[in-house]
Amino acid sequence: MNKDIMVCGVGGQGTVLASKIIAAAAMREGNTVHSAETIGMAQRGGSVTSHIRVGEQSYSPLVPPGSADIIIAFEPSEAVRNIAYLKAGGIAVVNTSPVRPVTESLHNTGYDGSKMVEFLKENCSCIFVDSDEINEKLGSAKFFNVFLLGVLAGSGKSGIGKDSLTAEIKKFVPEKFIDVNLAAFEAGYEKGTEFNADK
Repeated sequence: MNKDIMVCGVGGQGTVLASKIIAAAAMREGNTVHSAETIGMAQRGGSVTSHIRVGEQSYSPLVPPGSADIIIAFEPSEAVRNIAYLKAGGIAVVNTSPVRPVTESLHNTGYDGSKMVEFLKENCSCIFVDSDEINEKLGSAKFFNVFLLGVLAGSGKSGIGKDSLTAEIKKFVPEKFIDVNLAAFEAGYEKGTEFNADK
């Protein structure tokens, strides 16, 4: 399998953990994997982008612009910031709920993510998920990253098996949180099947 995947969001959303689970699951299936993170401000709330390159065709860990098969965006403005990496025919899984930056809090610019979502609708193929709605159902925002992995798996777009992802979730999350994370993954998987043309 050859697949380029990017995971982007802001510090504190669990993007790095999500990218590690994807990379480990791809390796579990016998694939060669390169991965790297590019991190903005070294603090909670800074931009974080992870690159995951699966397959023998990848000779460096960074996804070239216009080459990503999949972008998983935990925040709408981060999706727009990275959309140039998405290839023609690629797909973005996007959280529509914004994370308001410090500058917004100081200047009240009215940022609510809606213009970003409209831009994405017009410029790429997207699966949209509202984290505010999902987090209320899950009881916490801490499991939304694993929920998005479930959406990706259910959509059938990643080429990585459900069993491989759940096995790595069990390895990466603390034992006392395994069950709730697996429940979040299953909820995401069910949501993702709505976008799976093969189902």
